[in-house]
Amino acid sequence: MSEKTPIKMLHDRVLVELDTEAGERRSSGGIVIPATAAMGAQRLAWARVVGVGPQARAVEVGDRVLFGPEDKAEVEVHGETYVVMRERDVHAVAAERVGDQATGLYL
Repeated sequence: MSEKTPIKMLHDRVLVELDTEAGERRSSGGIVIPATAAMGAQRLAWARVVGVGPQARAVEVGDRVLFGPEDKAEVEVHGETYVVMRERDVHAVAAERVGDQATGLYL
């Protein structure tokens, strides 16, 4: 595969890039919690959409999406790690265009 080969996502697949803050977290008391720390409940992650298939209806390139780590498959492209998932595995979308739908939450 050459350096400039384009990639087209198929069906309802979504290609995302994990947010950089998805690693370490800081508690309200200032304690650093490493990404490897075990949590009682499964922790969801935020990522930025970099590609969508033609059948993805609610997600667009540039959106931030919330998903469960168990719903992902990682792939490396030119040294960068991305996550591929189905659109149905996305729990929420954060984008300016969804502001008209009165969610009550703002990031």
